[in-house]
Amino acid sequence: MLLVCNHILDELHVQRPHPPQASAPPQRSCKCVRTIVCEAKNLGPSSGPNRLRDLCTFCTISLDQEEVYRTKVYEKSVSPFYGEDFYFEIPRPFQCLSFYVYAKSMFQIRDLPVGKVAIRKEDLCKYCGKENWFQLQPVDPHSEVQGKVHLEMKLNELITENGSICQQLVVQIIACQGLPLISGQNCDPYATVTLVGPARVELWNNGNLAQDVFLGETRVSVKILRNDNVHRAWYLLQPKGNGTKSKPDDLGSLRLKVTYTEDNVLPSAFYTALRNLMLKSLDVKPISASAAHVLGDICRESVGYEALLPVVRLLLHHNRLLPFLTSVAALELENTQEANTIFRGNSLATRCIDDMIKIVGKSYLTVTLKPVLNEIFESNKTCEIDPVKLKEGDNVEVNKENLQGYVQKVFTSVTQSSSSCPPLMCDVFRSLRQLASKRFPADPHVQYSAVSSFIFLRFFAVAVLSPHTFQLRSHHPDPEISRTLTLISKTIQSLGSWGSLSKNKLVRQLLVICVLKEPTFEKFSTRYNKTEYFYIFKIPVHKRAQGRKRIGKKNFKKRWLRVTNQELSYHKQKGKEALCVIPVKNILGVEKLEESAFNRKNMFQVIHSEKPLYVQAGNCVETNSWIEVLSQVSRCNPGRLSTFHPSAYVGGSWLCCKELNENTPGCKPCTATVLANIQLDIDCDRETERIFSFFSSNRSRLQKMEDACAGMSVYLGQQEECSAFTIQDPKETFHTQNLLKLA
Repeated sequence: MLLVCNHILDELHVQRPHPPQASAPPQRSCKCVRTIVCEAKNLGPSSGPNRLRDLCTFCTISLDQEEVYRTKVYEKSVSPFYGEDFYFEIPRPFQCLSFYVYAKSMFQIRDLPVGKVAIRKEDLCKYCGKENWFQLQPVDPHSEVQGKVHLEMKLNELITENGSICQQLVVQIIACQGLPLISGQNCDPYATVTLVGPARVELWNNGNLAQDVFLGETRVSVKILRNDNVHRAWYLLQPKGNGTKSKPDDLGSLRLKVTYTEDNVLPSAFYTALRNLMLKSLDVKPISASAAHVLGDICRESVGYEALLPVVRLLLHHNRLLPFLTSVAALELENTQEANTIFRGNSLATRCIDDMIKIVGKSYLTVTLKPVLNEIFESNKTCEIDPVKLKEGDNVEVNKENLQGYVQKVFTSVTQSSSSCPPLMCDVFRSLRQLASKRFPADPHVQYSAVSSFIFLRFFAVAVLSPHTFQLRSHHPDPEISRTLTLISKTIQSLGSWGSLSKNKLVRQLLVICVLKEPTFEKFSTRYNKTEYFYIFKIPVHKRAQGRKRIGKKNFKKRWLRVTNQELSYHKQKGKEALCVIPVKNILGVEKLEESAFNRKNMFQVIHSEKPLYVQAGNCVETNSWIEVLSQVSRCNPGRLSTFHPSAYVGGSWLCCKELNENTPGCKPCTATVLANIQLDIDCDRETERIFSFFSSNRSRLQKMEDACAGMSVYLGQQEECSAFTIQDPKETFHTQNLLKLA
């Protein structure tokens, strides 16, 4: 864009140019924000036509002027308590993190802005991790600016036709960066230049049929221009009139807790030592001496257990999370004295398991709760049962029936969802049951309460209460539906609590069904032979006869194949008695079989304590489906093989490696079992960088822990400074701390 003006410029207001950005560092930068919108106080003017006592309010979070989140609408109050927690990755450059308070009116087309809090990026570190009260500032369209403009300016002398000399200003708009989105779309900017009075360049968005929107202005002194000299610079856009305003009315204040994190992630090789040390945590005995546990211990006072999330994600990515969770849960149970307090606190174990559930359980919630929640939102039946909150004309008995109906549908959906429950969740809950029963053998109900504290109180109840935080709904519910969800959530919490659990047979049964019931998987087998060769199709499958001599005919017959968490069996017909049963605990591996083995496609093998079971599916999808199911039900078996033979033992030798001994170990590494229903995109380098930053920012606590280990080793007793840490083995813990220094 080139603007030419033949006027003398009289510059009254000067703005210094914004220096060009430095070249980007070699590492990549990852930014995220966690913010808690706590509460507001004395919103809006205390008098006049804009008073807010009769309006409901909500708060939004914006990157510059782009809204990314909003709270739900809160009932009429000038001092509402929001109490909502938001975490999000920041995918682009930004200048300000802004919080807007709006009043929602039944008679206004648009929500009314009350005020805003805008924190510049460079100032976020001042408020990091602490609650602060911020004074609300007025929301003025002419002050809502962001971005910068790259200008090229040149001042020339010209001789006019009558011989006089004048000056010509040439202004070129080279580029703009960071301009806001307008109604969710990229803006369509144009520029104007004012040459009389305070000379300036203004940017506007072309609104087409709507009113044009002011995007910002910049003011440049003519004194910096010289004849025959080109001036180029980036200028930050400023509010109209440089934002000079009279002192605004008191609009109230907003209490926020903002934690901004910017990680500079280095190449992967820089994290090898620390990453390996964290992955070996589950092999350290006792677990309290592991690097992962040490991290949670030293960060407990500064950031709670937030430092454990990258650990959970890292171990999850490498399929090493289950044994770690089992170990930390066992450690907590050692210090639990009463069965009715099992896994009820905010400890290292409960936080790790809680993080795991929220990571792997999102798709499970979508299958289980989303259809029911959609019905609740669409039908919008009144469920209020509190006499104080009943509206005129409400029937409390009808409301009770509505609430009972919704609760029953939620429970039914949960109890019928066993096949959708992620395998890792099932494994963890099974482990918790066993640990709890072992710790409190005299209490028959403890195995249920160990699971209910997570599956009900920390998972389903939370998801029902705040479906938007689990992406089950795109927006917050209105106040009436929000109240309905609150009542359903409280009912779930009550039924899942220890007191109700011990008396409620329905809940005990529900716990068994929803997360501990063994899923059944059936398909029809088509052929078999003596050495247990299977052909498997969806309908039907063939199974090969057992017990025949190798030189005998390998005949195939139709059979039903059935697998549960306990056994793999085949039947002559569906519902008939099993012809053969293979306990799942005896399965040592499930792998594909080479086509050359029997000159047949889509075959796989189930390797167990006797002869391998060879199976053929109707297509590649069926093959993968069977391998996945059988691998999942046997993934925790002890003694699983590390190698296998990809072909069959035929004619006195293995076709793959030509070995003559039938008992020769396999010649190919087994395929690692990948947990189903977990679709994650985990950046291990970024997670390790977060772990490193937590260790770095808590060096003083790490040193205190090291001193405590030394003191315990010397004096052989529990010292006062040791009580802040979990140190079971000071020598092993001290060794881990030395390894952390090297990593």
